[in-house]
Amino acid sequence: MSSASAGVIGAARQHNISDLLRRAARRMPNKSAIVCGGTRWTYAQFDDVCGRAAQGLHARGIGAGARVAILSRNSHAFAAMRFALARIGAVLVPVNFMLNAEEIAFILRGSGAAALAVGPEFVELGREAVSRGTKVGAIFWLPGEAAAQAPQGMTTFDQLAGGGPLEFEPAVDGRSLAQIVYTSGTEALPKGAMLTHEAVICQYVSCIIEGEMSADDTALHALPLYHCAQLDVFLGPAVYLGSSNVIIEQPKPDVILPAIAAHRISAFFAPPSVWIALLRSPLFDTTDLSSLKKGYYGAAIMPVEVLLELQRRLPAARLWNFYGQTEIAPLATVLKPEDQLRKAGSAGKAVINVETRVVDDAMNDVAPGETGEIVHRSPQLLQGYFNDPEKTAEAFAGGWFHSGDLAVMDEEGYITVVDRKKDMIKTGGENVASREVEETIYQMPGVSEVAVIGLPDPFWIEAVTAVIVVKPGAGLDESAVIAHCRSRMAPFKAPKRVIFAPELPKNPSGKLLKRELRGRYAARDD
Repeated sequence: MSSASAGVIGAARQHNISDLLRRAARRMPNKSAIVCGGTRWTYAQFDDVCGRAAQGLHARGIGAGARVAILSRNSHAFAAMRFALARIGAVLVPVNFMLNAEEIAFILRGSGAAALAVGPEFVELGREAVSRGTKVGAIFWLPGEAAAQAPQGMTTFDQLAGGGPLEFEPAVDGRSLAQIVYTSGTEALPKGAMLTHEAVICQYVSCIIEGEMSADDTALHALPLYHCAQLDVFLGPAVYLGSSNVIIEQPKPDVILPAIAAHRISAFFAPPSVWIALLRSPLFDTTDLSSLKKGYYGAAIMPVEVLLELQRRLPAARLWNFYGQTEIAPLATVLKPEDQLRKAGSAGKAVINVETRVVDDAMNDVAPGETGEIVHRSPQLLQGYFNDPEKTAEAFAGGWFHSGDLAVMDEEGYITVVDRKKDMIKTGGENVASREVEETIYQMPGVSEVAVIGLPDPFWIEAVTAVIVVKPGAGLDESAVIAHCRSRMAPFKAPKRVIFAPELPKNPSGKLLKRELRGRYAARDD
């Protein structure tokens, strides 16, 4: 076959994230696609806006392979930028807006971002991050849910999308890079997971099938789109199907509950902490929530008492537990509605495009009920960590991806996560690497030893907790430790609680026993 023939055939077989929107627009051009504040787009309009924004980006030097970071709350413009970047083969780098300037700069430097798109609240934070040795050559302003004034002289999203349609659309192969998503492990510094269009779309298929998603859904997107759960487990599959999507900036009960009623929302995702906040809201019992048929949760285990309360107070809604991690795009396993109480606390079974095992250190399957590490094989997996071949090789040792999560599998094949090799704390739906917090606390002169763990919490599900051994003669109190951390890192990473102990438990080889600490303090108030 000639190269010319191969090129023509390749173009005809093209299947990337942007193509999903284009096809939805052709199937149902007049259907509601995006509702955000005063913005209403049909699928035809959404596709047109994304094409025009892609042309605006292309005209400003953003081409295939260029990395573009987004630092913004949820908005119609965030959603459009996601598909506009995919249309020209540029690479999305979503950034957690709760990070501080240096943490954001680390991601911008590490990814080699050529541009940064900022929402109205993060203009100065974005400028500060860009100034710290990055290669960012342009900052674009994205409008939010509410009307706001753009900074003078900064290119706005409306200007990007204000010209003509895309004049030159490059071929974007499904195997090309779609996004670099930064994730923390045991290391204090995050790693950039490289995900292709093909990997993300395979994950969409798993979400659609396992979550029983449908074009008839009206989905509410309240959790941050910078997070792969909201972006790729819910918004992406919804656009693929042609569902209607309502986007709001913040997951607050007094915003979420009225939105469900006003837009007749049928599908909604939130971590357990948000579901709990909804149940505790005085609006819950006075709001018409009868349209809600599908409820999804993840990032933490849902307490059985809360499951029972949700089933009692939302009798028409069925619930799914989605478990995974950034590196698998991110859905890996699912606990379906019929198993919520029968297998309470379980992460369920592997989804259709994932093969999952629980293994020992020699990569042998452990017996039912025994603890081992969760490993995966799947086309959804990352290509590797950006510019980090050592961590990539370590993660894929033995030809399987090592999740770092410890679990047991029962006789029916249901997986229950029991611990994390990476000591990751999942608090309020956000990941916190314990070592990063420990390193920050160790900067305090009075600290002899510290271990940071996650302890059960009725709201956060896991509360970041520091157990500290103070140096002899030194004085230290809880408020000083928390203030120190909050001044040096994103507030969600700072401890919610500080415990002072005479010593930390260790095994004979000197290894810190965090599991023992969790057991010791989980049921105590000191």
